[in-house]
Amino acid sequence: MVYDAGCYDVAIIGLGHAGCEAALATARLGLKTVAFAINLDSIALMPCNPAIGGPAKSNLVREIDALGGQMGINTDETLIQERTLNTSKGPAVRALRAQSDKKRYQFNMKYTLEKQVNLDIKQAEVVDIEVENDEVKSVITKTGAKYLCKACIVTTGTYLRGRIIIGDVSYSGGPNGLFPANELSKSLERLNIKLMRFKTGTPARVDKKSLNFDEMEIQPGDDVIKPFSFMHDEINIEQVPCWLTYTNEKTHEIIRKNINRSPLYSGMIKGVGPRYCPSIEDKVIKFPEKERHQLFIEPEGLYTNEMYVQGMSSSMPEDVQIQFLRTIKGLENVKVMRTGYAIEYDCIDPTQLRQNLELKTISGLFFAGQVNGTSGYEEAAAQGLIAGINAAMKLMNKEPLILDRSEAYIGVLIDDLVTKGTNEPYRMLTSRAEYRLLLRQDNADLRLTEKGRKVGLVDDIRYNRYLEKKTQLENEMKRLKNLMITPCQEVNEYLKSKGSSLIVTGITLYDLLKRPDIDYHSSKIIDNGRPDNIMEDVAEQIDINIKYEGYIKKQLQQVERFKSLENKRIPSWINYDDIKGISIEARQKLKAIMPTSVGQASRISGVSPADISVILIYLQQARR
Repeated sequence: MVYDAGCYDVAIIGLGHAGCEAALATARLGLKTVAFAINLDSIALMPCNPAIGGPAKSNLVREIDALGGQMGINTDETLIQERTLNTSKGPAVRALRAQSDKKRYQFNMKYTLEKQVNLDIKQAEVVDIEVENDEVKSVITKTGAKYLCKACIVTTGTYLRGRIIIGDVSYSGGPNGLFPANELSKSLERLNIKLMRFKTGTPARVDKKSLNFDEMEIQPGDDVIKPFSFMHDEINIEQVPCWLTYTNEKTHEIIRKNINRSPLYSGMIKGVGPRYCPSIEDKVIKFPEKERHQLFIEPEGLYTNEMYVQGMSSSMPEDVQIQFLRTIKGLENVKVMRTGYAIEYDCIDPTQLRQNLELKTISGLFFAGQVNGTSGYEEAAAQGLIAGINAAMKLMNKEPLILDRSEAYIGVLIDDLVTKGTNEPYRMLTSRAEYRLLLRQDNADLRLTEKGRKVGLVDDIRYNRYLEKKTQLENEMKRLKNLMITPCQEVNEYLKSKGSSLIVTGITLYDLLKRPDIDYHSSKIIDNGRPDNIMEDVAEQIDINIKYEGYIKKQLQQVERFKSLENKRIPSWINYDDIKGISIEARQKLKAIMPTSVGQASRISGVSPADISVILIYLQQARR
């Protein structure tokens, strides 16, 4: 029996990384919000590796933070190790990666939600979304509670009709031994929402006491921890090491010998798995020439002996997993605490969504996270934040926050999903961003804080920190352009010590810093007028902006051309059946996606440059 349980502005279904950001965003923007989790102990759960960041993913976390989200702050408060990746490469691909204490991350985020004004948290399974006249009206839980709402954000992760698979054993289940959500999929299907079936997996968790770390390579954290959040200046903790080891031919032999027992190869798994995070059996079979694969042994937290075997995701039978783990150096006597598994789940075809992550056919119904076909905590959190912001903007009759591909990795992520769709779990990669030199992790605050301020999520403290950095950067860049360095013994001795050619005529320090062997920090020795209070973040920006000035200018020119097509809006009333000269495939795709700009239309698979030319002519004639 259904009963009236209350009236809210927004209902959030699911409290994983997407749901947490969505709930905090709507509540902080003043909307009365209710958020549901099947189990409150699953809030902000890390069912896979307990780590945040990595290439492209750290950019997403920094962008979430700049917009006023929580993931970066929570990571800084709960990390136990941090490393900067790709330090030998250019700034466009450098990335922070933090190992978090799994339970502390959850508890910290849960407490943040509990303290939040305007937010109620409920342990309940939502089984139905009620819609009237193509508008969201309410959500109903399994116990019969009906919550009226004006908007609903679905962030169900991998729970929808979840199915756990280990060898030839399979059963209904959610991640990490939790219950699945078996009924909501039927409600989505009744609403004519197209579902897909995806699969992901996770490795075994092993007992630290059974490992021999003397046989592995230690992987310590960075000497200086760089915070994810722009709100933190420094983090001083004693870091916990990770460890590196490798598979070998014996490992591969056991996997090949038992491949017929793998549900991936027996046909038991029907869902499509992630290309960029393959299982160990996939690696061995698809890359037979590789003699070994690296594995990172990572702690799950400070107060547990569970260790995560990064790089060894598997759905092989339990006995086979134990066999091949014990062939690895340092794991010869390993004891498995949790068996690796695969999980199949329902997700939606994301091309059914607008760029604000609202369903095209139902007003007020938003989707975010893995339910949109993505893979990863960071991708989920980014979508959750944007869905939360846009649900709030809709209810407050304000313009939605749409980030384009030239503004943020979040823009790339969402544009890829709603424009191109995905036939496998989507993972954010630096290669997906055309303007990645502009979208670095180090300048996310300079790119997005103003936008976060405009929507109302950036408070005065954050905004003033941003203004201080921005002002300091602008003033120092101007000073460097005007500071003339004249040839003298002191200057040339410094240049000689850096392996740089000597100067015989005057040169600005700005131009001198363009040399690859000269950096802002060390040049202080020849810069007597330098302010003492220059922030570390500002120094980093100065070096990057000056050294990569030519490349940055080139990308800015590319962005201008990109914007010219993005600014050519396609009206909602357009009827593609009336446009003669476009291909049948293009017509079908355009009618399904309904792009809002010529730029978006040009990125739809199956729409050719010739089709775009025809559309441009049609729009020009229509305007006349």
